[in-house]
This record gives sequence, C-alpha cells and structure tokens, in this order.
Amino acid sequence: MKQEVKIEVNNKNGFFYIEIDGKIVAKMTFVFAGTDKIIVDHTEVNDAFEGKGFGKMMVEKAVEFAREKEIKIIPLCPFTKSVIDKTPEFQDIL
Repeated sequence: MKQEVKIEVNNKNGFFYIEIDGKIVAKMTFVFAGTDKIIVDHTEVNDAFEGKGFGKMMVEKAVEFAREKEIKIIPLCPFTKSVIDKTPEFQDIL
C-alpha cells in the first residue's frame, strides 16, 4: 500500500511526513532560504519502517513541492542529496 506524504509548512520552515495509525513514522525537515529556496536539513524514518522507500517518497514530494512553488532545493541532508544525485530527473530543482 502506497503511503501518502503530507506537508506542514509555515513562513519560515516545514516538514514532509508519513503518518501511520496517527503516528509520524517518517519526517523530512526544511527551512526557507530567502523566497526562492528551501534547505532540506534532515530526514528520519522510524526503524520499524526502514527499507520501505519512505525517505525516497518524501524526497519526491519535496521535488514536486519545489516545482509547484518554482523554488530550488539545497540538500544539506546527506540522504536527500544522495537521492537527488542518483535521480537525473530531480536535478532541475537544484
């Protein structure tokens, strides 16, 4: 079953997350850098849900968000950076 990636955002920062049974099991945080960039600084997946692709799903959602808002992503988080580096079709948002 494909999990839905949700987003919480305010004018300074936000996070993408996956919730199962009312609990957040995966989370990727970001901060806005000016008006045209977000810095993804951390990705975390609950140990029980590792290996299910949740991290990559959150990166996909971040890329979608960046494209919708016409902003760029600065991937300070090593995980996010590695997913974007390995995925040529995501590199337009760098």
